[in-house]
Amino acid sequence: MTLPAQNEKARVVRSMFARIAGRYDLMNRLMTFGQDRTWQREVVRRAALPAGGRLLDIGCGTGGIAKMAASDTSLRITAADFTLEMLQQGRSTPPRRRLAWCCADALALPFADRTFDAVTSGYLLRNVVAIEHALHEQIRVAKPGARIVCLDTAPPDQHILLPLINFHMQRVIPWLGRLVSGDRFAYNYLPQSTQAFKTAAELARLMRQAGLVDVVFQRRMFKTVTIIQGTVPAGGHKDSARV
Repeated sequence: MTLPAQNEKARVVRSMFARIAGRYDLMNRLMTFGQDRTWQREVVRRAALPAGGRLLDIGCGTGGIAKMAASDTSLRITAADFTLEMLQQGRSTPPRRRLAWCCADALALPFADRTFDAVTSGYLLRNVVAIEHALHEQIRVAKPGARIVCLDTAPPDQHILLPLINFHMQRVIPWLGRLVSGDRFAYNYLPQSTQAFKTAAELARLMRQAGLVDVVFQRRMFKTVTIIQGTVPAGGHKDSARV
């Protein structure tokens, strides 16, 4: 499969996250009014991992979801991201045990088929070149019956609060990003990429097309954040995940 402009977008995204790694968690707390931790907890809950299960958190950033899952000491957790600086930042803060950190590309996961009992991600799909390819890779490495759970931003709906939401996204977040991280580009990119991204319903359709079943989603923060899950069929990917 040919991935258009893959190398260029990957370079830009990796460089951007490398620059903001040190302030990434703080900015997430501020931008979401502290709700990001609640969303991460919900992602882990929806993953429905069995005792002693294996979790892959891909596009893990500093490992927020993976660390949330680490409260269950029986789990075997792999936190993977293609930005080394984000992984280094994540490893510098607790918990350091029970997590395996891995530098990996979401479009070419270095794991065997049917390895994990669940696969989670936070703000990954908005940043990849080919959403379908990323989903197929997650399905490939997941066991039959495993859940795929994605947390991401979404373009806001048309409603009475839309002007306020747009002001927060287009004015407050870039200003706050420059103030806290010193990076103007990164926090202009966030609202712009969110506005151009898929709706929750469109993501659900892509997940079903990729082969997942029982796809459901929940929207948070005035419907600008989506938590969406699907289940790998009992028969597994049967090579349909290969593109």
